[in-house]
Amino acid sequence: MSGTDIEDYRPTEDEPFMNDRQRDYFRRKLLEWKNDILRESKGTIDQLQEDDHHLPDLTDRASSETEKALELRTRDRQRKLISKIDAALRRIETGEYGYCEETGEPIGIRRLEARPIATLSLEAQERHERMEKVHRDD
Repeated sequence: MSGTDIEDYRPTEDEPFMNDRQRDYFRRKLLEWKNDILRESKGTIDQLQEDDHHLPDLTDRASSETEKALELRTRDRQRKLISKIDAALRRIETGEYGYCEETGEPIGIRRLEARPIATLSLEAQERHERMEKVHRDD
């Protein structure tokens, strides 16, 4: 199989679920996503360090602090996302990837394409969200 075969490959519903090609495909997809986040995060760190100089104007300083707070919240979300990506990569290695944590049923290729870190089938996710809403409204 040549490099273009791998790059052109897209999993389909009419092949065996989580076969070797699908696992490799999602492993690459997750690793690329993680590397993109890390690259972006490095840029954020560099930007925060550059902006660390003293701004004489109080408004400029307040604006800079607001931007830094937003960047730090974004970095925290990225850190959590990387943790979920790493967990998905571990599930690929253990053979659990692509299967619902609650039901054990396949999550489905289309859902994994849209959200490669998914751990629940669409039905189980919807149940969770309904339960959260019920408990939140109490």
